[in-house]
Amino acid sequence: MANQKELSVTLPVNLVDELNIQDGEELEAVVKNKRLILQTTNDSDHRSRREFLWSLGVALLSGIIFLLYFCVKDQRQVPLSGGYSISSAIIIFGVVLGMVLFSAFFIKARQKSDNRTLKNIYWRNFPTIILAVGLILALSLLGIFWVFELIFPDISFDPVTSSLFVLIFCFFINYMMIQAAGIISPFALTTVFTIVIISGVIISMVTNGNRHWWEYNLSFLGTDLAHNAWQFNLTLIISALIMIVLVDYLFVSLGPNYRSWRLLILRGLLTLTAVCLGSIGIFTNNQRFHFIHDQIASSLAYLVLAMIIGIKWMLPQISREFQVFSYVMGIILVAVSLAFKPIDYLSLTGFEMLSFFAVFGWILLLFQNLQFLAEPTQQKVIVRISTKH
Repeated sequence: MANQKELSVTLPVNLVDELNIQDGEELEAVVKNKRLILQTTNDSDHRSRREFLWSLGVALLSGIIFLLYFCVKDQRQVPLSGGYSISSAIIIFGVVLGMVLFSAFFIKARQKSDNRTLKNIYWRNFPTIILAVGLILALSLLGIFWVFELIFPDISFDPVTSSLFVLIFCFFINYMMIQAAGIISPFALTTVFTIVIISGVIISMVTNGNRHWWEYNLSFLGTDLAHNAWQFNLTLIISALIMIVLVDYLFVSLGPNYRSWRLLILRGLLTLTAVCLGSIGIFTNNQRFHFIHDQIASSLAYLVLAMIIGIKWMLPQISREFQVFSYVMGIILVAVSLAFKPIDYLSLTGFEMLSFFAVFGWILLLFQNLQFLAEPTQQKVIVRISTKH
């Protein structure tokens, strides 16, 4: 157009070097929510295309293998659920191949020099992240197909239609896993930690085989008296591993800006808390380990109470609002303990559940505050725009 104006943008030299922008390179300007975003023109498109093609290619392979298997068996109808079914194939292909793609793209993203978030995740944490994400994926797929089985009982499809179901589901699973590989962060790990522990406990409550489990105690879900007790115990162990990874990640990120032996004490207490959480799942409340189980559970409560009391001393940079919240949680924990013993107002289950939610909520907010402190200060620069007619 004759009246079109060309704008030139001047950036500081240090920012150009940090972003690895070449002299004369063209950037793509995107207007989003009244914000101007500058980005390279080819990188995002190339990445999106690669992610799409990998997701589709692996999904096609899954669908073809599924189709060939039932063609060889000469089976004309494939059930939606069951041992050899659409759902079992999607769960197997989705979890196995989805985690392979997640691993490959996670490694590739971490190796990029400009990805600071992933750089703070050590390789020693990689197996735990893989295990946690795979567990969430498997539980999600099991839940989805459990609902489908209730809605469509005894339904079946021909092999071609069934393979299309496998292809479509696997494509979306693969694409989500690839996307998840590039967004691992403290927030994402906290979300994974929350999902694993809440979903695991709820599933254990539903499937334990005793609708009156609450008349015993929360630890009943992990004993020999409960059906599928391994779900509850595995939930605690996996949650503990994720918590250790999250603590490791956050305190590595805090290192450049906050260095003190007080911070190391807080890190040690959080790590010990995670170890106690996992140990509760290992040493279940059966007759053999009853004493050890109780001692570990008591130690976990003491560790959290010590962190609540000393949070201002161990981490002076924490917000005043969180300090007040910590003291309120401490008072609630003490009050709940007194209401259980010696007052005998609360039942054992009520005491355990109130304590669990108070401790769990406090730890989540502590992680949120640590994440805020660990985030690097956003760099603000002046960008000069000149108009050329």
